[in-house]
Amino acid sequence: MNINKYNVPVPRYTSYPTVPFWNTKDFTLEGYRQSMQTAYWSSSKEVSIYIHLPFCESLCTYCACNTRITKNHAVEDPYIEHVLQEWKLYLEQLPDTPIIREIHLGGGTPTFFSAGNLDKLISGLVENADLSPSVSMSFEGHPANTTLHHLKTLNQQGFDRLSLGIQDFDLDVQKLINRMQTFEQVKRVTDEARKIGYTSINFDMVYGLPGQSLASLDETLDKVILLSPDRMAYYSYAHVPSMKPAQKSFEKYLPSTDEKLRFMQFGKERLKEFGYEEVGMDHFVKPTDELLIARKNDELHRNFMGYTPFSSKLLIGLGVSAISDSWSGFAQNVKTVEAYYEKLEHNQLPLAKGHLLTEEDLFLRKQILSLMCNFKTRWAEEELLKFGLSTNYELLEQLAEEGFIELNKDGILVLPEGREVLRIICSAFDAKLNDSGKSPQFSKSI
Repeated sequence: MNINKYNVPVPRYTSYPTVPFWNTKDFTLEGYRQSMQTAYWSSSKEVSIYIHLPFCESLCTYCACNTRITKNHAVEDPYIEHVLQEWKLYLEQLPDTPIIREIHLGGGTPTFFSAGNLDKLISGLVENADLSPSVSMSFEGHPANTTLHHLKTLNQQGFDRLSLGIQDFDLDVQKLINRMQTFEQVKRVTDEARKIGYTSINFDMVYGLPGQSLASLDETLDKVILLSPDRMAYYSYAHVPSMKPAQKSFEKYLPSTDEKLRFMQFGKERLKEFGYEEVGMDHFVKPTDELLIARKNDELHRNFMGYTPFSSKLLIGLGVSAISDSWSGFAQNVKTVEAYYEKLEHNQLPLAKGHLLTEEDLFLRKQILSLMCNFKTRWAEEELLKFGLSTNYELLEQLAEEGFIELNKDGILVLPEGREVLRIICSAFDAKLNDSGKSPQFSKSI
């Protein structure tokens, strides 16, 4: 099998259509409002909430997220006030009191904010909403600044999931990407969180970083397993210097494509040796994890926050650049703090653009989501007749011949080897990408 020939720029498919191919000219606020209300009722009034907290004290040069670098913590209060104002505007769009099923704090660095301000943020969110008895709350923390006070305060609000960015413990790699945290700091946060009562701890690792080697990855994985995280995300580094110029600073230290492929395969094998099972793209969990149970029951879901064991049709994104998802519509906020504040000060939802999905979009989204979650997908004959021309069958047949998938008249099964090219398999259903012949802003698949 020649995997290298599939090392081409393709989306990670956190949505379909992907953001560069949204039909923004036909997007209307009224159309999106209707799609939100439809999703609201179909989810029995349950909503998921993602909050983007963009501030960081220093720039991690490998990072492709939307961030604002500052050491001025006076920015915390006005940002939280505007996020809560945005939430009130969304409450006005909903017919009655929503039930919060899920909250995730991402960034940026959520733990840039003080524990008191995060407490104020969550209290303001739940003040005019009900919490589901099965509510799931999680946040991303930087091991170097997540304090015991952060952990206790958020746990008292209902947070029981924590995600820590590890990337690599090798000091030389950390210097190149300007992301410094020690094993001792990670161990402290992990131990404190478990003692307080956090039930799930996730570690993020990135392979393909500058200065990495099999030896540094091996040593990092040895240290990770000592702390026995409940979940592991093992991501490919996304090199997009046209979007993130800071990445140019270490280009000469990046591993070759062959080395990066070895890093991917090596890390996956080691995680399996440690007893973790693959669940969706880039994610590994312990055998008793609810994500794995959901995948085996064909109930796993994926949204802009990651993998979840349930599906709420309405995801509301709050904060700079956050994306909302009503299943039949997407809407993204403006990307700068200044524009975000200005919109809200005029009592407007801070939207920059959106997309309302067509019937074809919904069919293709369903196929891609099923592949990403369950490593398989199926379709009805009438769907194929109606939307089949949108699918790249030549690519699917090639992938089947090479042993990556089983292709049948009514569906696809991704074989174990095919998980390494899952983004390529999904791209066969990407009508926007196939029609354009371009791959704007996307990183390579390996």
